[in-house]
Amino acid sequence: MAHGAARVVVGIVSLALVGVPGVVLAEPGKRDVSGADLSVRLETSPRIAQPGQPLLYRAEVHNTGPEDAVLPLLTINLPAGVEILRVDVAECRPGATASEVVCASQQDVMAGTSGGVTISGLVRPGARGPLEATATLSSEIVDANEVNNSDHTLTPVDEGADLAVRLSRRARAGRLFMMGAVVRNRGPRVVRDAALFFHTKRARFLSAKGARCRSYPGLVGCKLRAVRSGKRVSLRLAFRAPRRALRAKATVYSTHVGDRRPANNMARINLR
Repeated sequence: MAHGAARVVVGIVSLALVGVPGVVLAEPGKRDVSGADLSVRLETSPRIAQPGQPLLYRAEVHNTGPEDAVLPLLTINLPAGVEILRVDVAECRPGATASEVVCASQQDVMAGTSGGVTISGLVRPGARGPLEATATLSSEIVDANEVNNSDHTLTPVDEGADLAVRLSRRARAGRLFMMGAVVRNRGPRVVRDAALFFHTKRARFLSAKGARCRSYPGLVGCKLRAVRSGKRVSLRLAFRAPRRALRAKATVYSTHVGDRRPANNMARINLR
């Protein structure tokens, strides 16, 4: 068995159990207990999940010794309300269900070392809390303290918002188009960071009224004022199209508040 930091490298991303092996000393007057003492801690970020928004799970593994853990196995079960997008450890594979991740180390975990795995997930729009997740750790060697071999989290889910956008034609003069947009919040939460993005292909953005808008390559982004529950925000935009038609797509989005009905976050319009 190699000394020093235990490291497993498979593919592009790897699980690194890095640490400095230490010596576990028995307390005076007590017998030294052989075996490994594995522990796992599971945390989520953010602490309150938002519907339709990312949710990270981090499982931290530690071996306090006194012996090395032989080929440890970490099993993580996520709730059905979370879709797994990515796992940052190559040894981790899908388990028996779509919500299970199994991480089998190809090397022993030396005493005094730690490591972990991060799972990136997406909270489903219809998910209801609390979201329960569990992490369980096992090894082929005797563990004198099995109480800390598992951990679980309960993550509440916020009610979020229900943002919807509609587009309308206001005026036209040759290749100059005036377009209206209305954003409504049908959800229970106030949205203070709502942003509206317009994709108008090669049309040139001229001006906006009702929001602060800025032109970017291929799109126009508008920062809206706070959209309270049951309220709406209206704005008008002017574009100059290269032809006598303007096709536009608008998407409203919040980075902090989730949305339980994402289907109405987008609208299209064809102006001729």
